[in-house]
Amino acid sequence: MGETIQSVERAAAILRLLASGPRQLGVAELARALGLPKGTLHGILRTLVRVGFVEQDQATGKYRLGATLLHLGSSYLDVNELRGRSINWADALAGRSRESAWIGTLHEDHVLVIHHVFRPDDSMQTLQVGTYLPVHASALGKVLLAYDPYDEPPAAPLEPYTKHTLADPAALAAELDRVRSRGWACEMEELTEGEVAIAAPIKDPRGIVVGAIGIRGAVERLAPGGELHMEFVSYVRDAARAISRDLAR
Repeated sequence: MGETIQSVERAAAILRLLASGPRQLGVAELARALGLPKGTLHGILRTLVRVGFVEQDQATGKYRLGATLLHLGSSYLDVNELRGRSINWADALAGRSRESAWIGTLHEDHVLVIHHVFRPDDSMQTLQVGTYLPVHASALGKVLLAYDPYDEPPAAPLEPYTKHTLADPAALAAELDRVRSRGWACEMEELTEGEVAIAAPIKDPRGIVVGAIGIRGAVERLAPGGELHMEFVSYVRDAARAISRDLAR
């Protein structure tokens, strides 16, 4: 076996420890667990913070895995696997619900649409793959925010897209609590007047939410009289569970 670079091995040990232990660890805890001098540890942590692999909480001084590392770790799944594993289920969801189906992932404080299936009728529609949706005003975004491992709120101020948009951070936080409690999100004319959307989380084999799938349609079809038809929620949740099972194989 060839030579190894000690500093890289130590950096990898730090990342493994941060990934497997509590959400945040201090220098003393890391030094004790790894058997490293604090001075050595500080130097490696500074480098990991600089490249975005680790973040330091300014209030507590403790460290956690950085968003850059999270994106790198999930990029293979996002690009090469998530969309491929989801296509058939998204097609089935559109057929079952008779509405357009959407799949999105969290990217730079927005929802990136990675797959879009047209509503199965003869209406004029525009392909939305590659577009961005606001996290606070879309059902897909609410799911991704609710299950964000870092639980970071979207940047303020929150733009009101319609009179129904949850532009108040406290109201949005309460809504995300409801999303986590029931396991799905809805958006009632919050992004576009007259449109309703429903979404549910897609999980990888570790149970981490790596995307969301949902449907979007006219309020008179999905929520006539302002009451959401729960059968559509069942369709969306069934599709999300099916994709999650596929990813676990």
